[in-house]
Order: sequence, then C-alpha cells, then structure tokens
Amino acid sequence: MTPFQSQTTNILVVDDDPRIRQMLTRYFEDEGYGVTAVADGASMRAVLPRISFDAIFLDLVLPGGDDGLALAREIRTGSDVPIIMLTGRGDVIDRIVGLEIGADDYIAKPFHLREVLARLRTILRRRQQPNPLMEQVPEQILRFEGFILDLGRRLLLSASGSEIELTTGEFDMLAVLARHPRRVFTREILMDMTRGRGLEAFDRTIDAQIGRLRRKIERDPKKPELIKSVRGIGYMFAVKAADRS
Repeated sequence: MTPFQSQTTNILVVDDDPRIRQMLTRYFEDEGYGVTAVADGASMRAVLPRISFDAIFLDLVLPGGDDGLALAREIRTGSDVPIIMLTGRGDVIDRIVGLEIGADDYIAKPFHLREVLARLRTILRRRQQPNPLMEQVPEQILRFEGFILDLGRRLLLSASGSEIELTTGEFDMLAVLARHPRRVFTREILMDMTRGRGLEAFDRTIDAQIGRLRRKIERDPKKPELIKSVRGIGYMFAVKAADRS
C-alpha cells in the first residue's frame, strides 16, 4: 500500500453505464480504496451528505436531466473535493468548460484502468503532501489591493475580511503568481509548479484556472489589473504583494 493511500480513502463514481461502475468499483476496491458507485445526479446528492469522499469520478453525460457539468458546478459551490471528469474523445469543448467550472482532471473514454489509478494517485498525493512552495514560507502573509493571502492557513480574505473560496488548484496558482510579482510565467511552468505532474501540455487547463481566479479577485475580469496576460507567453502578477511573515 502506498503512503498516500489508506483504507479510509473513499471514491465516488457517478456514471450511468453499469459496466463502468462495476469495472471501476472492482479495480479500486482491489487497490484498497472504498468505492461508492451511483448512476445519476439524484443518487449522488443522496450519498454526498453521508460519506466524506476524497475524489469524485463524474461522467459528462448522465440521465435524469443532470449532466456532469451541472453536477460539477453544484459540487463546487460547497466543496473543493477533487473532480475527475469522464468524457468522450470528441468532447473537447465540454472538457474545457469542465475545467473552467473547477474540475481537476479529465479522462477520455475508453480508458486504461492503470491510467485512471495513476491520475487518482497523483491528485490525492497533491492534496495530502504540502506544496513545496508553501513549505518554504509556512507563515507568510501577502497583501495586495486589499486582499490578504495567508499561505500558512491557505486562506484568501477580501478587503472586508470575508473568505473567498478557492479550490486547491486556484489557491496554488494565486500563491505562485503573487509570490513572484511581475515575473512572466509560461503555461508549462505554471502547470509544473501548481499541478506537480507530467500531464499533457493542455494550455486551456491553465487558461481556465486563470479565468476562474480573475472572476474571484478582479474588479472587471474582462479587463484584468492583477493577473495580466502576456501575449504569446503566458501570465504575470502585475502588482507587488506586501509581505508580512
């Protein structure tokens, strides 16, 4: 058993295909995970309050009026649990939308079970192991434009003192940018520094995360003043954050 895996690691599979539910359930249980598998959004809503899940596999196309994108958006309103979307090969636009909503990863069908397990392990490892960037300055607090970014407690507070909810990926992205003001980062470097894995260089993954961050911290997300785009290269944090360690 690997260090980041335990008998209490609970996985939720939401997929209307009984073969996929059965296949993933058997495979993950053989690997020592607890698995709950349901067929639709209504069943998902029934189990979410009863079990604390460490990750959710969410099919893009579901019956009963709920699709995976709507359910991912619903989950994200109250939880930062990792969401891995299961998609068809041709659903490129839907993958992008899923990432914009806050999904952590996507896996195209048909998939190899070993790849699914590897993606899951990477996401769990990333959540359970401290980010090296945070370890360097565990008590550091950054202030910018009225915001307070507490790296030790992993909190972002507005000028009024209210907490702004960020997913794990959004927080890590903001932390990297704010700690290196006016430095231009390529998408590949941001991927390496925030996701910690050799996933394919899917530029829209970073773009989607930047877009979500802008909607949460910019006065006008369409005319960003904090996170600037650098044409043909990537992004930079345009203001210097005051450091209070």
